[in-house]
Amino acid sequence: MTERSEDPEAEEQDGLGLGPAPEAARKVFGESLPDVERYAELLADVGVRRGLIGPREVPRLWERHLLNCVVLSEAVPEGVTVCDVGSGAGLPGIPLALVRPDLKITLLEPLLRRTTFLQEVVELLGLDHVTVMRGRAEEVLGTLPPVHVVTARAVAPLERLAGWGVPLLRPYGEMVAIKGDTAEDEVRTARDALHKLGVVETTVEQIGEGVVDPLSTVVRARVGESPGGVRFAAKRAKAAKVARAGSRSPRAGRRRR
Repeated sequence: MTERSEDPEAEEQDGLGLGPAPEAARKVFGESLPDVERYAELLADVGVRRGLIGPREVPRLWERHLLNCVVLSEAVPEGVTVCDVGSGAGLPGIPLALVRPDLKITLLEPLLRRTTFLQEVVELLGLDHVTVMRGRAEEVLGTLPPVHVVTARAVAPLERLAGWGVPLLRPYGEMVAIKGDTAEDEVRTARDALHKLGVVETTVEQIGEGVVDPLSTVVRARVGESPGGVRFAAKRAKAAKVARAGSRSPRAGRRRR
């Protein structure tokens, strides 16, 4: 029998610690589990100290965060390019990368302290198929090649999130966002905005059977031939033109004749 601490404050702190990986994590992460455990430890330590995750989230890291994110793998096709918008501490991008080496993933995040953490994690875990990019979604149009899939979790209401993520998609690509109980309501509210952005089909699905309970809710928004609509198509074309002009300019430091 485990003895109870006589110090209530110490007992409370013990309760905020990171627990061992549950059986579901061993099942879904498989051979990647040691790397996932290292990532979880970083979140529980460095992530908390840098303000990337709240200390009271640490005991719930496995069930509420890591497992809730990794089941997104069910919704992402094989061998595609992915942009994780507003990646934050790497959720869902890092768990997805750890089980899907077939994907090419960009973790897009505007805040320096977060991109610094993400780069450290990518290098520590040797995730060669993952790139960290600092910036906002609207700032990287024309710089980041259009992707097959945009992922996101707890970034913004669907209407705003779509305005950031959908223009990053290539034709017939898809945005897959982890949402909660409000998913259906958000889809109804955002319907007109989604249509203007070129979304041709939107569904709400439950994923993670046998891994998470309750199941994770995702909104899937598939675009047609012109992701982002006319306004963003023009912006992408302008950005691409600027990029091409820059590539044709003389190299810096070239000696004048």
